[in-house]
Amino acid sequence: MRAITAAEQGFALCEVCGRLGKMAEHARCPRCNAPLHRRKPHSLERSWALLIAAYVLYLPANLLPIMETRSLFGVQRDTIMSGVAFLWNSGSWMLALIVFVASVAVPLLKLLSLTALLLAVQRRSQGEPLQHARLYRLLELVGRWSMLDVYVVAILVALVQAQSLATMAPGPGVLAFGAVVVLSMLATMAFDPRLLWDIKTNSKSEKERRERERTAPV
Repeated sequence: MRAITAAEQGFALCEVCGRLGKMAEHARCPRCNAPLHRRKPHSLERSWALLIAAYVLYLPANLLPIMETRSLFGVQRDTIMSGVAFLWNSGSWMLALIVFVASVAVPLLKLLSLTALLLAVQRRSQGEPLQHARLYRLLELVGRWSMLDVYVVAILVALVQAQSLATMAPGPGVLAFGAVVVLSMLATMAFDPRLLWDIKTNSKSEKERRERERTAPV
């Protein structure tokens, strides 16, 4: 027999304090008085909106300069990829690889992974929800480590300004890159991973209903 979930029994988990409360019209948490919802309201819509905005800003984040250096020799504008190429050509292969993975590969993989989760819910994919849940937890974990370029630019600006060797300032790419990271984190937070389990639960309920109808006496 299938285990009955709390949602099927009319309960919902408070998103603020984590207490289980009885669902009713305009229900509120008995502990913190926060509104109760079985699932995050408009979870898919909000996640898609934030995710699409992150996709739009991903190209400017990688094509626009993230750092502008002014010296006696002129002005130099560096993008993420030009910085990776400079580190690679100068022999700092490991550092170049770290910057590329953290600043180019990981943000793109995060966007693609969240897209796969959203499509799995919308298409009611019958895949293994445990694997999808693990992927979601991984997205939450790596999100906080996606600001490597911003940290590097901030440190370089402070060091160069302190030595008075040149004038260095963040470029417009930093804003776009920071916006991509923030939007992807917000999209991950807006997504309700319980929707992944609802697909399997609803599928089992439908199969049990059909089985009862097939075996019911005429």
